[in-house]
Amino acid sequence: MNTHSIARWPAMMKRATAAAYCDMSEAAFEREIIAGRLPSGVMFGNREHWRKEALDAAFVRLTGGDEDEPEYRRELKARYGKAA
Repeated sequence: MNTHSIARWPAMMKRATAAAYCDMSEAAFEREIIAGRLPSGVMFGNREHWRKEALDAAFVRLTGGDEDEPEYRRELKARYGKAA
């Protein structure tokens, strides 16, 4: 399946599809999960899946589009100013 041609992303995605949705390799996707910037998957149908809504919420937090800004972003802004 060519995940870049999916017109509508599924609500629950396996690792490869979730990584493609985030426009990153599976290894980079895993590093972001380990770092706590992206959510862990949930077991569904005996396989690990990621909810599209959970990934979208993580993007909002990471980009400062929410009041619940991650600590590392606050530290970067304090150190480097608003452009961080």
